[in-house]
Amino acid sequence: MVTLVLFIAFAIIALVGALGVVISRNPVHSALWLVATLLSMAGFFILEGAYLVSAVQVIVYASAIVVLFLFVIMLLGVDREESLTDPLKVQRPVALMLGLVVFALLIGLMGNHWATGGESATAALNSGGGGNVERVAREIFTTYLWPFELTSALLVVAVVGGVALARRSRRAEAASEVAP
Repeated sequence: MVTLVLFIAFAIIALVGALGVVISRNPVHSALWLVATLLSMAGFFILEGAYLVSAVQVIVYASAIVVLFLFVIMLLGVDREESLTDPLKVQRPVALMLGLVVFALLIGLMGNHWATGGESATAALNSGGGGNVERVAREIFTTYLWPFELTSALLVVAVVGGVALARRSRRAEAASEVAP
């Protein structure tokens, strides 16, 4: 009975989200409706017992792919004209300080036995107990912790660089339209 109720709830969320993607005039709102649809699909996977596929659905599709869509929307500038003035004067310094704190924490955690789980991850992937999600998580956050972190940092830098280049090109276009 609970499974049926959850299935109906996820189905309603999926249908409303899909309609929101199609009907919404603002592309950013469409991307947010897409998140609701993808999360409901992850719920369907949980109901079927496919926990790893559900986690991948949330991690890859509902987060990374939608962020990529939003990046393209921002890069193309189809959402709406944005103001070039900084609404919060302290926003950039606070973001820089938080970035430095996170970087210092990552450097501080480097090499600590308790942060990486120690040497036990060098055993075969299928040794030990736990399900697939636990085994994949153990490998990602022990053996492959630094490649995982470096990849995420590289993706963040690429997104920030792309946005900066898009804003710079829009400023140049605006300046060329004003100049005689």
